[in-house]
Amino acid sequence: MADKVKTGISAAFKMNGLALRSNALKYLVAALTPVTEIERNQWIEKIIEAVQKQPLSSALLDKAIIEAAINECSDGGKEENEKMFNVIDSFTVPRYTYNAERKKFLMSNDAPNLHASAKYKADLFRERYNILLQRTSRHSLFSPPVQGASTETQGKKFQLKPVEFLLGSTAKLGELIVLGMLTQLKEGKFHLEDPTGAVQLDLAKAQFHTGLFTENCFVLAEGWYEDEVFHVNGFGFPPAEPADTTRSYFGNLNFFGGPSATCAKSSTKLKLSEQEKEDAMMVFLSDVWLDKVDVQDKLRILLTGYSEMPPMCFVFCGNFTSTPYGPSHNKILKESLQTLANMICEFSTLVEQSRFIFVPGPEDPGPGNVLPRPPIPECLTEVITSKVPTAVFTTNPCRLQYCTQEIIVFKEDIVMKMCRNCIRFPDNNNEIPDHFVKTIVSQGHLCPLPLHVCPVYWAYDNALRIYPLPDVIVLGDKYDPFTITNVGTTCTNTGSFSKSGYCFKVYYPHSKEIEDSKIDEMPA
Repeated sequence: MADKVKTGISAAFKMNGLALRSNALKYLVAALTPVTEIERNQWIEKIIEAVQKQPLSSALLDKAIIEAAINECSDGGKEENEKMFNVIDSFTVPRYTYNAERKKFLMSNDAPNLHASAKYKADLFRERYNILLQRTSRHSLFSPPVQGASTETQGKKFQLKPVEFLLGSTAKLGELIVLGMLTQLKEGKFHLEDPTGAVQLDLAKAQFHTGLFTENCFVLAEGWYEDEVFHVNGFGFPPAEPADTTRSYFGNLNFFGGPSATCAKSSTKLKLSEQEKEDAMMVFLSDVWLDKVDVQDKLRILLTGYSEMPPMCFVFCGNFTSTPYGPSHNKILKESLQTLANMICEFSTLVEQSRFIFVPGPEDPGPGNVLPRPPIPECLTEVITSKVPTAVFTTNPCRLQYCTQEIIVFKEDIVMKMCRNCIRFPDNNNEIPDHFVKTIVSQGHLCPLPLHVCPVYWAYDNALRIYPLPDVIVLGDKYDPFTITNVGTTCTNTGSFSKSGYCFKVYYPHSKEIEDSKIDEMPA
């Protein structure tokens, strides 16, 4: 009997281009021998499908891979609610690195820490470059021409050149396109840098396309090279790529994070649940100054209004006090959270049916203003978590997975920071939100600024990546509220609740609509 099972298992895996080590085969035979032949065949199909979703380094499978696949298959019987809504902190986001030789993403086995070695700083920019290079190379403008097809059918094709191609030439080179990072290696002199070298730029005649071009962002530079200087005619960003296109190349890898081994978008059950819950909504607020009486009054109005139809979650972004720092800062914040906890407890429907998620701001208590930012310390937040079991204090940025939808929440005044650090400011101030959204979507990163302007923990830069693109990016920026969709991703800014007339945003996952909301001033 065991020999027959062993032969059947080996044959099934060979049919799919896979082979089993002796320990893996022995483990599978022991697990599948007790079941009937029909059930065994069904299990083998499920296990092979689960194995193929994993980032395999070899076609020869060991016991650990088979165990992970069986655990994933068994996971299907768990409660759907376990995976319907998840708050994912930045320090648990999976770290994938792109392997150019195999043209796939592989899970990193490193165990990074906050104060990582200098290697991680180099890897930070190298990984950003590799991700953008593989994405750009696949784009229709840069993909190799199809042999035999006419130029009219394919359109004009461009070829990306590395910096070393320029540096190795003594003759004048025209009509070049180079992908690289914009840097200022010498005071007042910009360079274009990639892993192969750096070349000085002449920007006197450069035309800038849509976007906010800052140092350390990656650009496509078009121009000609002569006398060790690259004369730029045009500057643009690497073309963005819809999330569906990305996943068509890399399968159901879970780049986003969360409890599932595979991307939530591949779950039929979660998709059905999402379609059934037509009234689901999320409420987002930023700059919630809990120490201000008028803000407390408006929050009471907000909670009263939603108590009859509780939203799935309230997401409160800091800063949570109006005055940062100072000797009494922590005491004021703790008392303010206590007041909020008492207020929430007045509405039993909200306590039972809604989650309360708190994202720290740059001036809230914490270990310095470096991204990603850890949650507010537990010694301050236990006054609310002890009374409101559904309260969650998380990192900045954080990720929310609701059914198949991926949402990123980022509290930072990033728009004005990028405007201040532009090498050339856009002509039309009214289009700043469009320029900003175009920039972060094209860069595949929430914060493509120099590290001295916006510091990042080198080993956790992957938590700021937005690749593949999520469904929604929610910004808690004091800039005016806006909602813009680019390449299938909706980017919305809540504005400041405390300083901009008590405005906030409401998101409806079923229809993917974002509603501008505001609590009006009460007449005297």
